[in-house]
Amino acid sequence: MPPGIPVATMAIGKPGARNAGILATQIIATADPTLADKLEKFKQEMARQVENTAKKIESL
Repeated sequence: MPPGIPVATMAIGKPGARNAGILATQIIATADPTLADKLEKFKQEMARQVENTAKKIESL
């Protein structure tokens, strides 16, 4: 896209809807410190879940 025309694309289905919600929350959180804190905690929990899943896979 040309400059000045931002584009955000998401996948279809539940994963895409979830990612769209996260993106919208990130945008709103730029003006809401309380929401930004909650979003940070949410992302940290997602990272922990990925790490736990990776450990399970590595132990196979």
